[in-house]
Amino acid sequence: METRIAVIGIVVSNTDAVEELNEILHEYRGFIIGRMGIPYRQKKMNIISIAVDAPQDVISALSGKIGKLPGVSSKTAYAGG
Repeated sequence: METRIAVIGIVVSNTDAVEELNEILHEYRGFIIGRMGIPYRQKKMNIISIAVDAPQDVISALSGKIGKLPGVSSKTAYAGG
């Protein structure tokens, strides 16, 4: 199956959602190329960037699950081509 490269940018403003977010990311760990997390303590939020190499439907499912978490927003950017 053909895969795509994408970056999912995540902003977590509700720290209660972090555990559930980590569970989702663990579920998709086989598709994750890398992850960078930045705690922004002054604003009491976390900024996370996830690079993935996965089929389109897997990327959509992952970003959909992340987007349903309360206090979590995300956007997905795809590599051209």
